[in-house]
This record gives sequence, structure tokens and C-alpha cells, in this order.
Amino acid sequence: MENEDINKNLNFDNRIPLDDLREAVDQIKAELRKVIIGQDSFIELLIVALLADGHVLIEGVPGIAKTVTAKLFAKVLKTDFSRIQFTPDLMPSDVLGTSVLNMKTSEFEFREGPIFSNIVLIDEINRAPAKTQAALFETMEERQASIDGTTYKFENPFMVLATQNPIEQEGTYALPEAQLDRFIFKIKVDYPSLEDEIRIIATHHERKGEAPQASINAILDTKSLTDYKSKTQSIVVEEKIIKYIAEIVSKTRNHPHLYLGGSPRASIAILNTSKAFAAINGRDFVIPEDVKKALNPVLNHRVILTAEREMEGMTTENVIEMIVQSVEVPR
Repeated sequence: MENEDINKNLNFDNRIPLDDLREAVDQIKAELRKVIIGQDSFIELLIVALLADGHVLIEGVPGIAKTVTAKLFAKVLKTDFSRIQFTPDLMPSDVLGTSVLNMKTSEFEFREGPIFSNIVLIDEINRAPAKTQAALFETMEERQASIDGTTYKFENPFMVLATQNPIEQEGTYALPEAQLDRFIFKIKVDYPSLEDEIRIIATHHERKGEAPQASINAILDTKSLTDYKSKTQSIVVEEKIIKYIAEIVSKTRNHPHLYLGGSPRASIAILNTSKAFAAINGRDFVIPEDVKKALNPVLNHRVILTAEREMEGMTTENVIEMIVQSVEVPR
């Protein structure tokens, strides 16, 4: 809402045509709202991450539609989709694929695993052991997999949507920081409000047993998505905005309340997602409010509180807000 008010007060002519992109985003939101109620921010962050070419970690307690939202988001895109359920006994080959002997030719052939898709939903990612987590490092960062000395490139787009239950839930593993850093966003999904819960129950009743996916239509094809990503990358970012991002991330590295600050990858993630926020709001240039909207989802899984502050009940969001207040907003 804040960005909409700002847009109304700005008179400008876009150098990059963004009407088609905005219309597609509005259509995606409308489709998902048919089923997903009260999660507008969650939906918008998924779209922004898609345009910024990033992966998303979705955290929340069971039963609040994390998996359903990810599945429906994949359905609005006319791309391939696969789902992997992570379990404690899952092996890297179960994810990446394996070489099998062809009895007719007496040669080994590679059979692709479920990671070879466009939109990959990894359910309960924090239930698999470190060896399987490590198998995702190369795939997420470089969009490829090296198996038996051969490198296999993934087709575009490639996006991982991973759900996890909070770490204190029984039978889960903490994801390593190096892997967390490869997610552009960590989206924390909470319980719905009372009003939203009433609408959720009523909508479920009205479907009369029909699967949620049945009412969702595909909106975006690969060609259009590639074009929109290119436009997003071309959004204008002034030097003062780049300095603003760098100052905020730099302050996370020497803040007394933080044990670990943001990496340069975090700075680039803020830049890319700020451009996506500008694009979906119909602007071909980034303003400070775009940067502010990107900060929490980009940084909340990359910065770590000191033990003392964590015991006091402080959150990473509290510290990020302190840092934002301490950095002068560019004019």
C-alpha cells in the first residue's frame, strides 16, 4: 500500500515497458487468491523471488498451507514441476539421479533425479541429513549437477521452493549457513487471523471436496518469464541506492547484537529483489522503499543473533530495524 501511494505521487515516464509485467503479476495474484487467503505478502515475495531468479525457503508450523501455496504457485507457471519429500534416509542420488547399467548396450546411462525440473518443491528440507543437503549446493548456486565426472546443466527457469518446520520441532536438522545463504528469501508464514481463518474454512466448504489445484489456471509461460526477468534486471539503480544497500549490509557485520552479518551475496540479493519490487509496482527505477521491503526476507536467515540477545527474546527483525533507523535514507 505504501508503494502504491508513493507511485501516485511520482510523475514519470518509464523507459522500460512494464505494463505486461504488472498485468501478469496481478493475474498471478488473482489466481492464487482463489485458494490462498490472507497471504498476500507471501505471494508477492514468491513473485519477486521468481523475477530476481532466486530460491525461497518457507518456514512455519505444519498445516498453514506452505506446501499448497508452493504447489499452486508452480501451477500458475507453464513450466515443469517436481516435488521431493525430504526424509532422514534420503540419499543424494534420490535427488540428483544415478547411473544405471543398460543391459542391451552394456553401458551406463544417467537417469535424472527429480531436481531436474523448472520449479522444484522440496518439502520439509530440514528433515534430511547433511550429506543430502550438500548435494543441493551446486544445483542451487550454479544451476547444474556434477555426477560421475559429467556436468549436467539445468534448463531455465530453475527455482527451488523449500518448506521447513521450525528448528525446535522434533526430528529436524539445522540447515548449514552456506546453504541458507543460497536462498534469496526466507519467508516466515504465521497463523492466519480469525477473519482469514473463517474465510479459509468457508472456501474449503464451498469447494465441496474439489482439489485446490482444480481452480487455478496457468498464467505465465517460459518465454514471457524470461522476458520479464530481463526487464527486471534492466531496472535503473542510482549510485546513492547502491551505497544505501552497502551501508545497511556493512552495519550487520559489526553490530554488537549480531554474531554473524550479511555477506556480499546478501547485498546482491537486496539489489536484485529491490529491482523486482520496483518492476511489479510499475517503476523502472529503485527507490529506498523497495530496498526496505527486501531487507527482512533477504537478511533474516543470513544474520545470526548473539547468544545473549537471543536469550533475551530479541529477533533478527528487531536488529534489522535498528540498522535501518541508523542509516540515512538517500533523497
